[in-house]
Amino acid sequence: MHQYVTFIGGFPIRFYGIFFSLGIIFGCVMAYYLLKKDGRGWHEIMFDLGLTIAFVGIIGGRLWDVFFFDWGYYHNHLLEIPYVWQGGMAIQGGVIFACTAAYIFLRKHHIPALQFADIVAPAIIFGQAIGRIANFMNGDAFGHPTGADFGILYPSTTLAYQTYGAQPLWPAEVWECQGDLIILGLLLWYACSKHARGTTFCLYIMLYSILRFFLEYFRGDYGTLAFGLKSAQLTALAGFAGALLFFIYFSIRYRDDAKEEGKNRIEN
Repeated sequence: MHQYVTFIGGFPIRFYGIFFSLGIIFGCVMAYYLLKKDGRGWHEIMFDLGLTIAFVGIIGGRLWDVFFFDWGYYHNHLLEIPYVWQGGMAIQGGVIFACTAAYIFLRKHHIPALQFADIVAPAIIFGQAIGRIANFMNGDAFGHPTGADFGILYPSTTLAYQTYGAQPLWPAEVWECQGDLIILGLLLWYACSKHARGTTFCLYIMLYSILRFFLEYFRGDYGTLAFGLKSAQLTALAGFAGALLFFIYFSIRYRDDAKEEGKNRIEN
């Protein structure tokens, strides 16, 4: 594992930034493909939207990490808050801010948000999976010590090593990457079946919330917030509950979507 690709002058080029950028780029590429395959012409605005949500998502992910995960450090180092190249991005905050920006963007272009979100949901989780590779290469989003002779040993330059030293740690970020890829497969499978509008995106929120909630028990980079749970777990519970309610509502409200989709498939 290496944090740095090279140095330009005294400025480091980090693998974190490379894989983080690749997560955004390939997430947008996959979204473009899915939208183009859908055939409604929405793929034409995808890269403009991608730039928008990337910018807003980075801001949201950084602020979420600073205030919910690492405020104990940053309240004494306020000038380092913009240093996103050092790592420290919260996916939950990034998704929340990016989805808000996407909704405003889509409204401006008169594109129905629910149908659009359903189509691109697999692309979102794909981008997240690549993003976790960035965390792994940077030595953040790490697990707590395994207490045994197995686990990941991080280099001395990483935050993981500075926190726990040369102790083997649970591969929390690696497991999340793998879990994200499983969710990707489940979403693609669900998208191929008859379903009401909005439910694919709700399923994405529910599945990721479940994954994140349980993986947090292995994370060792921050402590609990309330009720013996970490901030990400509380967010996951709220996200799952909200997505489940909307999943049920959309399934009832737009149940004719599934019937019409099934009819069209038979006719075709």
